[in-house]
Amino acid sequence: MSFIDALHISASGLSAQRVRMNVVSSNLANTGTTQTAEGGPYKRKMVILGASPVNVSFQHALEEQVSRGLCKVRVLGIKNDSRPPLSRYDPGHPDANAEGYVVTPNINLIEEMVDMMSATRNYEANVAAVNATKNMALRALEIGRK
Repeated sequence: MSFIDALHISASGLSAQRVRMNVVSSNLANTGTTQTAEGGPYKRKMVILGASPVNVSFQHALEEQVSRGLCKVRVLGIKNDSRPPLSRYDPGHPDANAEGYVVTPNINLIEEMVDMMSATRNYEANVAAVNATKNMALRALEIGRK
């Protein structure tokens, strides 16, 4: 495995966590959204992550067998949460139905904050891995100077 492979793996982690943080931010921003273009309340979104091989060329595929299949992360998709929306009694709300209930997104603020903290910590870990790789490469270059 080269330093470049290590940087590609860490970069894929940084990119995936950035997408996670953006989706969580969108969920938090839309906790009170009762109307969307599709009709009905905002639906909570979730990021689906998956592993993909680091290398794509034949030579790299052979090297991958030697390195035992290192994988980087990629975003497979963003899907809507299947949980039903919540109904709350608020007869003064403009979107209230005839009985006075408003349909709101089923977004749990605590769950979203935990997801945000997890994405932040994962992002920081990938930054640390990039810095460690950079330091290793610099030290390898210093060996050649002496």
